[in-house]
Amino acid sequence: MDIKKKINRKISVAPMMDCTDRHDRYFLRLISKNVMLYSEMVVTKAVLRGDKHKLLMFNDLEKPLALQVGGSDKKELAEVAKIAEDYGYDEININLGCPSKKVQKNSFGACLMKEPELVSECMAEMKNSCSIPVTAKTRIGFDDTEEFDYLNMFVNKMKQTGCKTIILHARKAILKGLTPKQNLNIPKLNYGMVYEIKRSNPDLEIIINGGITTTDQVKNHLNYCDGVMIGRAIYQNPYFLKDIEKEIFNNSNVSSREDIVKHILEYLEKEIKTGTKVNQVMRHTVGLYYGQPGSKEWKKYLSDNMMARDSDFQKAKHIMDIAQNNEKANQLTA
Repeated sequence: MDIKKKINRKISVAPMMDCTDRHDRYFLRLISKNVMLYSEMVVTKAVLRGDKHKLLMFNDLEKPLALQVGGSDKKELAEVAKIAEDYGYDEININLGCPSKKVQKNSFGACLMKEPELVSECMAEMKNSCSIPVTAKTRIGFDDTEEFDYLNMFVNKMKQTGCKTIILHARKAILKGLTPKQNLNIPKLNYGMVYEIKRSNPDLEIIINGGITTTDQVKNHLNYCDGVMIGRAIYQNPYFLKDIEKEIFNNSNVSSREDIVKHILEYLEKEIKTGTKVNQVMRHTVGLYYGQPGSKEWKKYLSDNMMARDSDFQKAKHIMDIAQNNEKANQLTA
């Protein structure tokens, strides 16, 4: 692996629990060749005590790829950073933004925003243990703290460790009283604070995240930040990546939905032979025809058949028929 090659983080897909697993990342890479992909968060203890290969394996097609890790023990984080490098990940990212009670109970995620010294120690150990970039994804504040001075201090603590890239979710985290899902919507977006952090830290790569759903919004954010990270809008509508490829990366050579279906079924056929279940792959494709003619039929067929026995999934031919019919319908309405 060429660790000296600069990673393009202009557009990235956010790490999302129970979403951005290796099958979803493979699927997304069939649409976009240019976006940066992130794993769902992996807990340090799970890597060190569990099945490393099952947790960390990926297809080379997914690269460039970052591993997001959750933890607060600097020795464990350093060990996992080295393991990530050995596995071939291009970056390791520490989660400083997850507000879930389970994550708080284990002393990582957004609650670490209260402990800048500990975060600094953890990131320094990680950086010393590997040669790949060590980055952070955090919020702009927590509970009653949403102040530029505090966030800038926190960012500078990370910068002092040699961290050069920080992803800022432009909402504060409410650590008590809101669910993780509510924390994605209820705290108000404050893009201005992210822009101000970038202005005050021109030497840092600042990536903005939160509530971004259109390419026009992306273009606007890129006037003030170095990159944009998008989560739910891409998971719900994966083919949004086609617009991103065309309008942000000037790439019009994006596969049709029909070709993507063909490739994902070929991938599924290989995966089934290794023990992967049909729904583990195909659940990520439910939004492929989002907003298009045939979307309801696509979703219904997948919903009705994803739990079929693997040997029964010769129904894949019908999936291709649906894809072809949808593609023709889309061409007629274009």
